[in-house]
Amino acid sequence: MRIAVTGSTGLIGTALVRSLLTDGHDVVRLVRRPPRAADEVEWDPLRQYVDAAGLIGCEAVVHLAGAGVGEHRWTEAYKKEIRDSRVLGTAAIAEAVASLEVPPRVLICGTAVGYYGDTGARAVDESAPPGPGFLASVCEDWEAATAPAQEAGIRVAFARTGLVVAREGGAWGRLFPIFRAGLGGRLGKGHQYWSFISLYDEVAALRHIIDTDVLSGPVNLTAPTPLTNREVTEAMGRVLHRPTLFTVPPFALRIVLGDFAEDVLGSQRVLPKKLLESGFTFTHPSIDTAIRAALP
Repeated sequence: MRIAVTGSTGLIGTALVRSLLTDGHDVVRLVRRPPRAADEVEWDPLRQYVDAAGLIGCEAVVHLAGAGVGEHRWTEAYKKEIRDSRVLGTAAIAEAVASLEVPPRVLICGTAVGYYGDTGARAVDESAPPGPGFLASVCEDWEAATAPAQEAGIRVAFARTGLVVAREGGAWGRLFPIFRAGLGGRLGKGHQYWSFISLYDEVAALRHIIDTDVLSGPVNLTAPTPLTNREVTEAMGRVLHRPTLFTVPPFALRIVLGDFAEDVLGSQRVLPKKLLESGFTFTHPSIDTAIRAALP
């Protein structure tokens, strides 16, 4: 199968491309510069440009590109970059695939569980409405930008991903060195729920969406049992055999992270109802197995 991927150098994109190539698929990588290899296609999300000719013959497009929400302090300028990189980029991809004489069977737009806002201790699935806050509004606009592809009759799925447990990057990429040094601890009171997923299961779920024709619309990519930050902290200490005595107070997070601190301290108890109903089986359903899978 010929599959196009944006964000192919990111944490999830790198793992997805590796998995697809290993199984013999033909992967097209969209890059924001002139192509240097036969498998590259140029695009520019901010200019909303895509070399659509390079997508001819693709049966699936997996759109994962976007500025990292945890990469920088949330200034107004960076919040604009977060929104523009997702909304403008998604609109460009959706318009490009819709313009093809033979469009792909499916477009997967990688979004986030931030769509639901702070759910507290309340568990939510894909039927829940969007929540309040900056990330929720970004996710709404992000998903809405796929409209041209949906209007062209392409199956569109929103892969609403939780916190990916991986040592190579993302939030957990920052946590592992801290906990290995014995400096790990809960964030705030630790009552907030974290909806996590192992990197292996994330890739497997994306491939499941490609192969399972019934999945469209929002699909939560999270392990079946979300845990509180306190429980995750205890698991990190247990698996890594390190103490977890420290606590990061809320005011310190706000100083370092700005507005993003509210999302770190917020609670999202998200369930993967549609994945489970479609027959997907998690290889790492528990936090302990997800952490162990991320270790070298």
